[in-house]
Amino acid sequence: MPPALRKLALTAHVTSSVGWLGAVAAFLVLAVVGLTGEDAQRVRGAYLAMEVTGWYVIVPLAFASLLTGLVQSLGTTWGLFRHYWVLAKLTLSVFATFLLLLHMQVADHVAASAARTSLSASDLTGMRMQLVFDAAAAVVVLLTNTVLSIYKPRGITRYGWRVQQARRADRTGEL
Repeated sequence: MPPALRKLALTAHVTSSVGWLGAVAAFLVLAVVGLTGEDAQRVRGAYLAMEVTGWYVIVPLAFASLLTGLVQSLGTTWGLFRHYWVLAKLTLSVFATFLLLLHMQVADHVAASAARTSLSASDLTGMRMQLVFDAAAAVVVLLTNTVLSIYKPRGITRYGWRVQQARRADRTGEL
């Protein structure tokens, strides 16, 4: 990948990934306000905002992060299957995106209830607690991906080792 294109892809990946993390953090705050708030209008507004934020910010950023991460890994020397940290990031991102889509069903249900009525402290308590727990878990997973991106722990996969050995052989003229 030419340097200018690589930098553009990296910028898109970092932007979408950081945006995903920030949007999930905001979602977590709204979930806590919805669960613990005493003002019915504020609680109602928090759940309605969570649904919009989820579908129009978090879900697109999750897919953008996955797509740009694939472009980055396939277009650079890091590769998709060469290093364990890249595989770990991919696995965590795919898992987080899948769970996000499931999680949005809960957010939709709570937001629909909030749109119809004022939620009392005892209404949908389990689902409301799940929204807080799921958002907090997502923040941890996304922070883990961030740490992996920065520290890039050593460890080459078997495939990565074979690619490395083949390159060395090509440079030395061995077969």
